[in-house]
Amino acid sequence: MIDLLLAALDEAYDRKSWHGPNLRGSLRALTADDAVWRPQPARHNIQEIAVHAAYWKYVVRRKITGGRRGSFALPGSNWFPRHDPDSDALRRDLALLTAEHHDLRAVVSALSTKALRTQAHLIRGAAAHDIYHAGQIQLLKKLRADLKGMFAGPE
Repeated sequence: MIDLLLAALDEAYDRKSWHGPNLRGSLRALTADDAVWRPQPARHNIQEIAVHAAYWKYVVRRKITGGRRGSFALPGSNWFPRHDPDSDALRRDLALLTAEHHDLRAVVSALSTKALRTQAHLIRGAAAHDIYHAGQIQLLKKLRADLKGMFAGPE
């Protein structure tokens, strides 16, 4: 069971999968400008989605381990505003996402069979959450590219 849960986490985040780009793949070759672009003023951008995914990996890990609330690397919870294109900030946010994935994976790999039975739904949920947001990011990238093409003018 543990191998299946770890495989689900990995396929959703950074391993080859049948469903297309995983979360990390959807973030590959992202520019800082594209990362903070919003389809509408009140909508989330790609960089915010990446940090949100990191936060929920942390939440699942904390729920499994009984860790204390408020120990995430960034102040706040759930959504973390990102407004200005900043390549260094984007790199740090993506590194945070990777670190949270590795930390969650380490906790899952150390679970007992009994704990796996009670925590499997959280682990499957974390994998589904990554896949959901990978698709959302792909759609945002496509929309941005389409809009850029519409307003580029004749060549």
